[in-house]
Amino acid sequence: MKLPYFQRLGAVDGQYDGRMPVKFGLWRVDGRSVEQVPISGIASEERLEDILEMKIEILGLGRLFQIGRQITTTFGKRIDLLAIDEQGDLYVIELKKDRTPRDVVAQTLEYGYWVQDLSFAAIRELYAKHQGGEDFDSAFTSHFEADIPEAVNTAHRLLVVATGMDASTEQIVEYVRGYGVPIDVLFFEYLADDGREYLARSWLTNPELESSSGSGGKKQAPWNGVDFFVAVGESDERNWDDMVRYGFVSAGHGEKYRKVMENLFEGARVWAAIPKSRAIGGAYGYVGVGTVVAAAVGVKDFEVEVDGTSVTILDAPDLKAPNMGWEADDPEQCEYLARVEWIETRPREDAVWEKGMFANQNVVAKLRQPFTLQRLNELFDTGSEG
Repeated sequence: MKLPYFQRLGAVDGQYDGRMPVKFGLWRVDGRSVEQVPISGIASEERLEDILEMKIEILGLGRLFQIGRQITTTFGKRIDLLAIDEQGDLYVIELKKDRTPRDVVAQTLEYGYWVQDLSFAAIRELYAKHQGGEDFDSAFTSHFEADIPEAVNTAHRLLVVATGMDASTEQIVEYVRGYGVPIDVLFFEYLADDGREYLARSWLTNPELESSSGSGGKKQAPWNGVDFFVAVGESDERNWDDMVRYGFVSAGHGEKYRKVMENLFEGARVWAAIPKSRAIGGAYGYVGVGTVVAAAVGVKDFEVEVDGTSVTILDAPDLKAPNMGWEADDPEQCEYLARVEWIETRPREDAVWEKGMFANQNVVAKLRQPFTLQRLNELFDTGSEG
């Protein structure tokens, strides 16, 4: 007969299967004095929610980035906490509060049904709504010190936070997990001692053992420290023909664009690509590769040579982008140009694109995808094998 989780130690062939006893004991040792720290009820579930918001890492799921708290779904219910990890997977975190264990599990499954179809645009909107209008892309990149992955919300996880659970509810959780539903239960015990608060954590199923078994866990390929994807978002402010003729890549008109242009250091290799959403005449894909020879500067400070004379880009003849100088006097909003020595360029109608190649919502992103690098090095004459 299968024992309830609180009666199992979970030892199988000398290895723990991940299940832990929920009851937790803590003793304070002062010299020869040993005193047990009493377990008590936390003042409120809201207090626990506050703690998780302050330090979401205590969940033990690695680095997470909080999208928002008390997020209202389309069916009028509110998710306690919604977070995302560096791979772009969403995490629904739901506290038991005053509901029965069965009720909170059912509610969490309903939230999973809702989040599975959240688009990247919807995630951005939720973040802005719950974080005072902040930009999701910039905040994500700053938090993880990494680019937003090319695909967001390809998977999600559901987490119920509780102080206890009856055996029948545990059986429900294990049953749906057996059918691939990504749900788990995290138990917290609250302890107080001499004016200090403590939280003790245990899992219904240990996520570290799960991840080490090979079920899930997408990892990005290591970055080579050189290659960047750069989106050529053609508009009245920038044009691929100007970039080829005068040797630069550019972006601007907002802090997040200015900051990502600053990532292009001297010696970096850039792969310029026209996004499908910004393509002129329907042509999109990779159109050039080159080496950054000078860091990005504001448009009015970028000089080019015309007939042996150095002039600012805004004084160069026959620019295809008529409004490149828009807001040129505003260092926060102007276009920023990084000088590039092109290795090979192509007309936009000869752009290279194959299914599975890297694309990104950001203007500048580290290009680390092996398939894309291999194919681009085969298709462009770089003298490199990737």
